[in-house]
Amino acid sequence: MTLALELTGIRKSFDGAIALDGAVFAARAGEVHALLGENGAGKSSLMNVAAGLYAPDAGRIAIGGHTVALAGPADARRHGIGMVHQHFKLVKPFTIAENILLANPRPHFRSGIQEIRAAIRQKAGELGFDIDPERRIDTLAVAEQQQVEIVKVLVGGARILILDEPTAVLTDAEADRLLETVRQFAGTGAAVVLVTHKLHEVKRYADAVTIMRGGRTVATLDPRAATAAELTELTVGQTVPLPSRVESGYGSTRLNVGGLSCARGDGQVTVADTNFFVRDGEIYGIAGVSGNGQAELAEALIGARAPLAGEIWIKGTGSISSAPPAKRQAAGLAAIPADRYAYALAGALSIADNFAVADVHSGHYGSAGLVDFATMRRDASDAVAAYDVQGVRSVRQKAALLSGGNAQKLVIAREFSRQPSVIVAQSPSRGLDARACAAVHEQLLAARDRGAAVVLISEDLDEVLALSDRIGVMTRGRIAAEFERPADRQAIGRAMVGHA
Repeated sequence: MTLALELTGIRKSFDGAIALDGAVFAARAGEVHALLGENGAGKSSLMNVAAGLYAPDAGRIAIGGHTVALAGPADARRHGIGMVHQHFKLVKPFTIAENILLANPRPHFRSGIQEIRAAIRQKAGELGFDIDPERRIDTLAVAEQQQVEIVKVLVGGARILILDEPTAVLTDAEADRLLETVRQFAGTGAAVVLVTHKLHEVKRYADAVTIMRGGRTVATLDPRAATAAELTELTVGQTVPLPSRVESGYGSTRLNVGGLSCARGDGQVTVADTNFFVRDGEIYGIAGVSGNGQAELAEALIGARAPLAGEIWIKGTGSISSAPPAKRQAAGLAAIPADRYAYALAGALSIADNFAVADVHSGHYGSAGLVDFATMRRDASDAVAAYDVQGVRSVRQKAALLSGGNAQKLVIAREFSRQPSVIVAQSPSRGLDARACAAVHEQLLAARDRGAAVVLISEDLDEVLALSDRIGVMTRGRIAAEFERPADRQAIGRAMVGHA
């Protein structure tokens, strides 16, 4: 079999943070090649380079043995590369045919839409998909939308198909059907790259597997010749030294979550009867493969998502299950969400406004009609200095001008300035460089040492191991296993992928 896609020495950094460090990858025509690794290992970044979304800082891309310089996604499509992203790129009010026409334009709409409808029926028939080109996207189930995304790239002529976590939103039966179809497609001489966390998918469906960790390629091997334990060890690596910390006893239970259930926006239940507690002076880390309910759990805890059932209880306040964010804040809860600009910062507002917004609401800086801006800016300046927020010329500048790490420091400065008793931190170091990551970890440990109860939800196993006093592994919306510190990394890795 010839090499369909070859990536050699790929380097890529974002705002000074290295995402890919000399990564290599090669997929042959006629095979399903799995790309395995933890979140943040660089899998999606490497495939985004292959799909023309990212221009590499260094390295070589070859298609069919010929070196190419991809000018963008359209250029990658012309070279026969199609990528189906984990988060679908579909316009929901449009029909299937209209969506696929958008991605594969024709000179004239009327004749083009007819041509696209015929192409959809042909490709869907070849794959065994039941797709009506006239159905609107917002009437489709998640598995059907996945099928549309695959047909979309195949109609564009893709012979190198990249699937980024294609089964993350599918049931087991749907996932098996999809991956059987993918194997059949590879059998026609196409190359399929399967980006996944799930070991059983690799063992059952992949002809080869490349494992990445920390932006580097660790190994490429035959998955059938390796045990699940060996693949797990290659994926999660060896135990790293833990940061120095003060060990002390825990207080009483500060946060209790009982029987909590939540659903995604499409109605699918992703958190199912989840139970855990966190004590004063304790960091409770929640580890797990992406898509097992962590995002919905975090949103329910901070008040961004209403639970379907269950209780969230804080000592001294009682149930906050249906309480708005302001009441949770008054109960001592601080939030460091994964998407800081969606839930924690308003990029168009100033640093001072973002720092003081909650206290303005409470009346700390005067009434809404007569705000004490001088005091507000002075407090913001003091916090910027105390939490080492860099790149601040003035607290009047927009928060959007801060780098990712400094924006995260601003969020922490605001949330921790109130001395919270409960902290919910979801992927607090995502996208940060080593220096900013260390600063965030230091603040979380300091809060724990002051007696706060900290919930750390992260897909970075190193982060969870470094900070947590206890670790819960979340699979299929539940805490499936718990580990006391010092936890065994391999056992946690097995618990994370054992459901898959």
